[in-house]
Amino acid sequence: MAGPVARTENLVKRFGEATALDGISMQIPSGQVTGLVGPDGAGKTTLIRILAGLMAPSEGTVEVLGSAPGERLDDLGYMPQRFGLYEDLTVIENLNLYAEVRGLPKSEHAESFKRLLDFTDLARFQDRLAGKLSGGMKQKLGLACALVRTPKVLLLDEPGVGVDPISRRELWAMVGDLTDQGIGVLWSTAYLDEAEKCDTVYLLNEGKLLFDGAPANLTGGVADRVFRVTGFKERRREFLTHALDRDEVIDGTIQGRSVRLLMKDGASPPTPQSLEAEGAKVEPTPARFEDGFIERLGGGPSGTSKLAERYRTIDKGDGCAIEAKGLTKRFGDFVAAKDMNFAIPRGQIFGLLGPNGAGKSTTFKMLCGLLTPTSGTGAVAGNDLRHARADARASLGYMAQKFSLYGDLSVRQNLDFFAGAYDLDRNQTRRAIEAMGSIFELEGRFDTNAGSLPLGFKQRLALACAVMHEPPVLFLDEPTSGVDPVTRREFWIHINGLVEKGVTVLVTTHFMDEAEYCDQVTLIYRAEQIATGTPDELKAKAGELSNADDPTMEDAFIALIEEFDRRREAREAA
Repeated sequence: MAGPVARTENLVKRFGEATALDGISMQIPSGQVTGLVGPDGAGKTTLIRILAGLMAPSEGTVEVLGSAPGERLDDLGYMPQRFGLYEDLTVIENLNLYAEVRGLPKSEHAESFKRLLDFTDLARFQDRLAGKLSGGMKQKLGLACALVRTPKVLLLDEPGVGVDPISRRELWAMVGDLTDQGIGVLWSTAYLDEAEKCDTVYLLNEGKLLFDGAPANLTGGVADRVFRVTGFKERRREFLTHALDRDEVIDGTIQGRSVRLLMKDGASPPTPQSLEAEGAKVEPTPARFEDGFIERLGGGPSGTSKLAERYRTIDKGDGCAIEAKGLTKRFGDFVAAKDMNFAIPRGQIFGLLGPNGAGKSTTFKMLCGLLTPTSGTGAVAGNDLRHARADARASLGYMAQKFSLYGDLSVRQNLDFFAGAYDLDRNQTRRAIEAMGSIFELEGRFDTNAGSLPLGFKQRLALACAVMHEPPVLFLDEPTSGVDPVTRREFWIHINGLVEKGVTVLVTTHFMDEAEYCDQVTLIYRAEQIATGTPDELKAKAGELSNADDPTMEDAFIALIEEFDRRREAREAA
């Protein structure tokens, strides 16, 4: 095996009295992808910044290409977690800037830029402002800038965050080409299906190393404890809640009409009788890396949502909670969303899926009343968006894709501000703030500025602000983007519980396993709806297209888009 391009030994990093990294020893071999996973606040970004020479360790040894961090910058590529390029510069201008900063000789610019633009498929967009790129294209540009000078070690801090499955696969293919050239890659990720693709994985939690080795070694520890349950009489969300409240069940997720359970070590295999689910079918199912990850962290949350217990019961009644009839939005000659049509019954989850730039957020914002449709109509809780926009907004809670609260205000001040915006009186506000603090574990952070919170707590605060007034409709735009799997499960426990209380949820997500929780999904591509149905219906359709026995939602996502492109090309050729 090739030697390491970077290593740490007994690495410690302290910030005052807080220990961010506690005795971390690791290696990054050349020609391999080394995965770095862990929940929010585990220390992943701190470790990467130390390797990049941006931060000094408190104790321990750190070497990059045999030298101290920062001494071999010409051979180091670094892509930060947040988009760090200049949004008011074009693609080619960003590449030029990074080439200058990295000291690439002028004579090599043209050849390097052509190689990178071809590599990332950004040649068509080289004159587009970086701020106007889709999420996937921004990540490709960030990768290109990190590769302006071909490095020997490449540090990627969650490059797949906010990126659709197609773009993530393209990123992985690009990185695979790099490792073939002998480059050592460290890939930090919140997507555990990505961790399974790594040669070696390091799992961090609260600054400590919980596991290192091949992904299969972590998965193997739970191989005989994962089961799939089908045919139960209860609603799937209700069944999952009851299952997760059992001591012997340490994790569970919804997969279409079935529920997937991870049992505690030493527990007997579940039966229909033990689950109180007569007539159900229980069968073993292959373990995934995520199962081993959740177990190492002590299991997922219980099934009962404290938020749902506090929430008022919404009368489901007749009619639909959200309707879109021919919704279309044009920006000049550009059609961002075309003829969107769907109706969402009360008390259901409806998912908008699609690649970056497909039109999901545009459709979402039209239904929220944040964008005026060019044509078509929409309604929320019976309120027409054209004639009763204020009433429509008052009946919904909105959680934006990007953290949109006030970073310079404290947690308590943000909650107080939104309570006022929703016309809660002082007693209601006091009770709501106390409840949100307890439910989302924010009490100890009430006086902390929102902008300085870890990402997971920012997302908790954003959801808390959206539900303070207990609206009948929730709009959640990628609510779990970038957060770790345990926090994602907490969010979906709350969402499932709210839906059981009659709340209607419209959600966008790039996590295809989350799409399984939806009652219905619609796939948007090139500004059009190309498929609508239950998750199981879309997976079955994808199975027919690809001849796959048991396709995942990600398989369905990709197969349906590829089929749409084939038909479109055939029409154009005719």
